[in-house]
This record gives sequence, C-alpha cells and structure tokens, in this order.
Amino acid sequence: MNIFNKVTLQSMKKSRTRTIVTIIGVILSAAMITGVATFGVSLLNYMADGAAQKYGGWHVEFEDVDSSFVAKQASNDKVADTATFENIGYATLDGGKNPNRPYLFIAGYNEEAFDTLPITLLSGRLPKNSGEILISGSVMTKGGVQYAVGDTLSLAVGSRMNGKEKLGQSDPYTSGGETLVPQGERTYTVVGISQTPRFEEDSAPGYTVITTTDAADTADDLSLFVTLKNPREVHAYAKSTAGSHAYILNNTVLRFMGLSDDSGDKVLNALLYSAGGIVVLIIMLGSIFLIYNSFNISLNERTHQFGILSSVGATAKQLRHSVLFEGFCIGAIGIPIGVLVGIASIRLVIGVVAKNFANVLYNSVPLTLTLSAPAILAAVAVSTITILISAYIPARKAASTPVMECIRQTNEVKVEANAVKTSKLAQRIYGLEGTLALRNFKRNKKRYRSIVLSLVLSVVLFISTSAFVTNLKQASAGATEVTTYDIGFGTRDMDDSEMLRLYDKLKTADGVYESSYQVIMKYFCAAKGSDLSDAYRESAGTHSPDETVNLPMTIQFLDNSTYLKIVQGLGLPAEEYTGQNVKLIGVAKVEGRGNQEEADQIPDVFTSSSLNLTIEPETNGEPKPEQGKNVSITFVNAALPDTPPILGSFNQTPSVLQVIAPYSLKEKFENPDTTVDIQGKGLTFQSKNPSQSMAKMEAMIKGSGITASYSILDMTKIFDENRNMIFIANVFAYTFIIMISLIAVANVFNTISTNIKLRRRELAMLRSVGMSERGFQKMMNFECAFYGMRALIFGLPIAVISSWLIYKGMGGGADRFCVPVAQYWNQRVRRVLCSVHYNAVRH
Repeated sequence: MNIFNKVTLQSMKKSRTRTIVTIIGVILSAAMITGVATFGVSLLNYMADGAAQKYGGWHVEFEDVDSSFVAKQASNDKVADTATFENIGYATLDGGKNPNRPYLFIAGYNEEAFDTLPITLLSGRLPKNSGEILISGSVMTKGGVQYAVGDTLSLAVGSRMNGKEKLGQSDPYTSGGETLVPQGERTYTVVGISQTPRFEEDSAPGYTVITTTDAADTADDLSLFVTLKNPREVHAYAKSTAGSHAYILNNTVLRFMGLSDDSGDKVLNALLYSAGGIVVLIIMLGSIFLIYNSFNISLNERTHQFGILSSVGATAKQLRHSVLFEGFCIGAIGIPIGVLVGIASIRLVIGVVAKNFANVLYNSVPLTLTLSAPAILAAVAVSTITILISAYIPARKAASTPVMECIRQTNEVKVEANAVKTSKLAQRIYGLEGTLALRNFKRNKKRYRSIVLSLVLSVVLFISTSAFVTNLKQASAGATEVTTYDIGFGTRDMDDSEMLRLYDKLKTADGVYESSYQVIMKYFCAAKGSDLSDAYRESAGTHSPDETVNLPMTIQFLDNSTYLKIVQGLGLPAEEYTGQNVKLIGVAKVEGRGNQEEADQIPDVFTSSSLNLTIEPETNGEPKPEQGKNVSITFVNAALPDTPPILGSFNQTPSVLQVIAPYSLKEKFENPDTTVDIQGKGLTFQSKNPSQSMAKMEAMIKGSGITASYSILDMTKIFDENRNMIFIANVFAYTFIIMISLIAVANVFNTISTNIKLRRRELAMLRSVGMSERGFQKMMNFECAFYGMRALIFGLPIAVISSWLIYKGMGGGADRFCVPVAQYWNQRVRRVLCSVHYNAVRH
C-alpha cells in the first residue's frame, strides 16, 4: 500500500462519523437498487409462470407440419418439450356474420395437447371421443352463430385450396381466391363452450373448435407447439427452423421475458423499464448528493494536507487517485452489505405481499424471490457508478487546486467588497446574533448552498413520496366503497323471458337472501329551456328559455317489490307511485360539479323538484318524438339502485338523468312497432357467502345452455382484489419512503454535522471574545431558521410541481389534488432542520 492510500485511511479513521454516515448512505443506495432489480425480476418471473399455467407454457407454434418435422424437433437439443394436435380440416360456418372468417377450423387434440394447451370452459365439459366437439366462444361473439350444449353439427370437412396450394390458419381468407374442397361428412355433438384458444389469431379464417383424435402424432397435417430450454433463443430458433412453415410466438408468456414481437408488448416493456429507471434515478440522485457532499467535505478537511503533499512532490494524478481510493474503500464495504440488505429486505416484503398477489392474480402460482445474477451485477454496477460520479468531481478539484492556495486555505472563503454588508433594518430585526448568522451565509456561499441544496432535496423527496402515498390512500378509499349488491349478472341481448327463468333458478343458490331484476332502456326527455338550472346551462352551454332541449335519460325498470321498498324508504305515498297512472322517481344531477360524495351537494339539472315532462324512446341513438309520452317525475336527492355489470361503452353527457319505474309498467312504455335501445338488463343478488353462491350460480348457468353473451361478477371479490392491490402498492410505497427518507436524513446530518465541525475554530473564537451561551444559542437558532426558510422557498414549489405530476400520472380522478405539506413539515422537515442546532451544541 502506497503512502497516499495510508494517509487516506488515516483520514477516514479520524473522521469516523462522516465515514460511517457515508457508508450507510452507500448501503441504503445499493440496497434500494438491488431491491428494485430483484423485485422486478421476481415479479416478471411470477407473471410468466402464471401466464404459462393459464395459457400454456409453449414458446413457439409451427403450423401445418408433418410427423417427420415433429420427430426432428422432439430430438433437438434446444427443445425441452413438444405437443401436437391434428389439423382435421375446415367446414363452412353456416350463418356466419364475419365475411373474413367464414369457416370452422377443427383441431384434434390428444391427451398431451389437453395438458399443454389449457382450455377455459364457459359451460359443459371437454370432449371425450372423436364424436364430441368443444365450441370456441368466438364463434358466437364474433361469428354471430349461437350454439348450445347438446346441439348436433353435421359438417362437410375439407381443405382450403388455392389452386394446388393448401392453405392453413396463417393464410387469411381471400374471397374468390380459394375454394373449400370437402373430403368427408362428420357429425359432432356439442359438449362444451370455451374461451378462444390463445394460439388462434384474429386474422385466422376459421374459428377453432376442438375434438379428440388418436392421430395427433402421426397425421400428415399437424400443429406443433415447442417449449425451449432457453427461451432467449426463441427468435433465432423459430427463424432457422420454420423454413416454409408459418410460426406463431406465445407472446402471452414471452412478453414478461422481454421477448415478445408484438408492438403493444414492446410499449409495455418500455413503460416498465422506464418506471424502474425513474425509481433508480431518484435513488441515484439522493445517493450521489449524499456521497458527493461527503467527499466534498472530506476534501475541505484535507485541503491543507493536499497542499503539503503537493509541496513535497505529489502529482495531480496521485491526489486524484487518493480521493478515488477513499471512494473505493467506502464502496468495498458498503456495496456488498447493501446488496445483502436489499435481498433480505425484498424477501421480507415479498413474504408480506405474496398472499395479496395470489388473491389478485394467480392463486395457484406462488410469488417467490428470484435471484438473478445479471440483475445483482447491474445493481452493483449502478452503485459503483454512483460512487465514482460522487467522488470524481471532488477528486478533480483536489488535483487542480494550486499548492499555496491549499496550504493557506484561502479558496473556501472569498469576501468581496460589500459582499457581507447587511442593512440597518436587518440588524435591528435580527440583532447581533442574527446579523452574524446572516453574514456567515454571505461570506461562505458555497458551503451555504450545499446545505440548503441538501435540505431542498430532502423536502422534495419527503413531500413527493408522501403525496404518492396520499393518492394511493384516496384510491384505497374508493376501493372500499360497496355496491348495493354482492353478485351481479348483466346482459344485453338475452330475452326477458329467458332472463326471468334464469332469475328464478339463481335466486335459489345457497346463501342468497335478497335478489332483484331490472331492465334499463334509453329515452330522451324533451325539456323546456326555462326549466333548466343555471348550473346545467353553464355545464352544457347556454340554452334559450324558449328552446326545447332533448336530454338523454334512462328508465330503470325494477321488479315491483324492490321498487316499492324504494318508495317506502323515500317516505313517498305508495298510492301515488304504484299502479298504472303513477308518478315516477328520478335523479337529475349535473356531472362533475359539486361534492361528488354527497348527492344533495351536486347541482340539479332542473329548477323544480317535480315536473311534467315528455319522454321519447331512443332508437338507434335517435329520439322518436311521435311516440312521446307525458309523465310526471319527482326528483329526489338519493342514490338509485346500482345497475348490473354491463359490457360496453357509454356516451359521456353533461348530466345524469335517471328514472326508476316498476317492471309492471315496462310494456306501457314499449311500442310494438319500435325497438327501444337497451342499455342493459340483469340480475342482482345479496348473499351471506358470495363466493359460495357465485360458484353455485356459475354451475347453474353452465347447465342452462345459455347462448346470449353475459357477464357475472362477484363484487365482493373485486373489492377484495382492489384492496389487495392498494395494500401491495402501499407496502412498496412506504418501503420506498423509508429508504429515501433515511438517505435524505443521512445526507442532511452528514452535511450539517461536518459543516459545524469545520467551523469549530470560528465558533471558539466567538466564545473567546465574550459571546454568551444564550447568544451562541440564539445565533444557531437564526442559522437554523435561515436554512429552513431558504430550503422551503425553493423546495416547496418544486415539491408541489412534483406532487402534481404524480397526481396526474396516477389518473387525477375525482379525488381532489392535495399536498401533505403541513403534516410532513411538522413530522419530518422540522426534525431535519433542528439537526443544525443539535450538531452545533454537540460540536
């Protein structure tokens, strides 16, 4: 070890506090970077495993291959596993509504294919022999042809031919450019309906239907699914192996490995890596500032020492290496400990949130810690770069400072004429002690700026991360809200009679103690401009008092018993709101105005709470004035029953105009010559045990042979998932806050502690000329106040802007934007500023 390294080690031992705080900063930095990298790898591995279990773990599919090709790939050293199914052929889909997909594609599975290519059943069961068939849900949703369990299909099965060329699923349909050559008649019985298989592309000409076969390994026309030992080789393997065969990548799994060729997945990966990069950048920012300050202060302490070394022949390179050697020593201690702390910390965090991930995503795939050597090496590299950046600037400064300037130490405090002059008003306000504190800032601006910048960084980090958690809490409050039902069944195209028959079955499910059904129809309300409120005029644009305005509205036809309960709950006379010629109940509020949590604080659409209005049915989005009806509506400040889960989008309007009526009046509002637009219909249930009732209902629906599209949701499960997601986010947010806070506090403590230590001679001189203990304390209090005011003047605006960007980045929804300044000033910022006083007394 050369003399310069020995001197550096002695200097580090002499300033133990600064050295220890710097090492702690490096440990925290390395731990956070390692934690971010390790958790990212663990999460992506978890998502890939979950996707593989749900959709199949294969990596690439080769279409229209023969048995020799399959055998060759099965013996390939790069291949871990293979599975095949037979391409039995195509059959015309009678009644299909998609001109680009006129066929059914019949796939013959064997037992291995069923295991490798998971199928999600919607109803029925899997086929057990070659006379049974499983229909893909896309046949009904996209093809427009309805099938039910038990139906019998007689299909003329054949091959698609373009001249002598045989076409497959990768060849889009070309009208007039191909023919279907029948090869035989086959009869199948529909035994189940499933979700669309993952390997079926949107451009495929045939909807996949599945049967069984014994020739899935020896047939001449097969689809081969390959799982590789090293997924990173998937692109090279697929291109080199495919030849003339088409191939499809399993992007559902590959996207989480960063290997998907889908443009949407590339954008997703870019967003994920960008988010991780931003987090690492924030960590590096705080760490660089802490470590840089430490080396800069170390340089100030050793300036005289460097001058002496330079005077006896030390070169600029040797001085620069001396400072960098200090960085190397700190990194050699801090980085390994930080990596171990980061791995241990993230293992603890994963243990806390693993159950919540299971409830939200894949309940049969555990979230476990995945250690990746490249990720850990990347964390070490980033931590090393952080230290090098932090040490290089002071090292360069040490090498370029003239010898005599180092020995005399005249470079730190440079006072020009009038630079420390203070006004008489300031002297009167602050007194002698305050004037001394103010002049200290002016005569040593470099050191003063360093401390203020440290405090500004701490304020920004505290408030920004706290705003992030505040937004999460607001989202959490929304997730804990409940609907008026536990289980909801929604549909649009199911016939009313079929829906009511299903309702009679579902309400008998175990645990259900209350149920309801409803149909929501679209209408227009013809209102006079003079009846509209000023709030609505402002929101929707000015309407003349003489103008008639058509307002979109919905009528929610509820079963009679539920409607009667609402009437009684509102304290309205039942005789006026039940029967044939009755008043209706409605809610008419201006969207996006007032306190959205309190109905009576949201502005009304109309000036009166009771009006006689003309309502007109909506057909194809347009009103039918000739079929208008006059009704009397009483508007109330109450929340009407929630609608069932209905798929689809709705137009945004400047108002909410919703009316409820008993289901017995539905026929009165319908016209046999006109079809009124349906927004949705459905069933709602309250249950003592929603999960058990949901399972029973799903079994009942599968057994009913329903062909209409529908959605059924367990709302309690959705709210639990939301709360689990908020809990997961909170755990990581608070972990991030704690680590960033420790870096910020260490930064401020280290900067101020060493600053006061370097001023011991100055402070001792003031005491020697008669400054009392009280005067000394007063001077330090003024310094503390000046630091705090300057830090807040610069820190708060930056923190507010940062918090607003976080708020907008998280959606900026209905919850108002707020910055938790007061709370965190009291709890944290004041505590950091008081360290000035503590260190002054200590030293």
